[in-house]
Amino acid sequence: MAERILIIEDDAHLAAGLRYNLEKAGYPVSHAANGPDGLRCARETRPDLIVLDLMLPGLHGFDLLGALRADGLRTPVIILSAKDAEVDKVRGFDTGADDYLSKPFGMGELLARIRARLRGGAEEEDTEFAVSGGTVRLETMVFERDGETIHLTPTEVDVLRLLHRQAGKPVRREDLLREVWGVEAASTRTLDTHVTRLRKKLERDPGRPAHIVTVHGVGYRLVL
Repeated sequence: MAERILIIEDDAHLAAGLRYNLEKAGYPVSHAANGPDGLRCARETRPDLIVLDLMLPGLHGFDLLGALRADGLRTPVIILSAKDAEVDKVRGFDTGADDYLSKPFGMGELLARIRARLRGGAEEEDTEFAVSGGTVRLETMVFERDGETIHLTPTEVDVLRLLHRQAGKPVRREDLLREVWGVEAASTRTLDTHVTRLRKKLERDPGRPAHIVTVHGVGYRLVL
């Protein structure tokens, strides 16, 4: 069964274009034109991926996303917004977005990012590993330490999965961007923001990371 996508977008022309192209690519699509309807639809239908605008009537996209994450809904969310300032992107990731694409955008790039978010790991791999005095559980998307359970976003899990596959070795920024976001053109700031968030969740001292280590001029290395 094809993955179901929910578009939450108040611009009727843009929503129609998105729907046409996504359905042409084989995805069943539903649409909500305002924040309250989008929140209700996401809660009731549990789509496989959400494409979310920010400036929505009735409920801002950030508030909608925050409510979904508070519900425990881990569905990948890609924000589409004309707000392209770094502060908006950081807020989006901090609220729980998995990707952020500024308008105007290319449909090819959006489709690539959707495929990356929906892609499942087919190869055999460890789904749990110990790090920083705790345990990362990839399947349930949590980090457990000292009796505390910290939730991870789907994108954070993808970053950790790729770093863990090459644990102890540097992973190039370009490889992380291509494998996690699906395109090499994605901003390195997007990657850095996710790494910063992971450090806050996993590291004992995020300011002096001992496990998600920067390899200057190359990328990042996971130290177990």
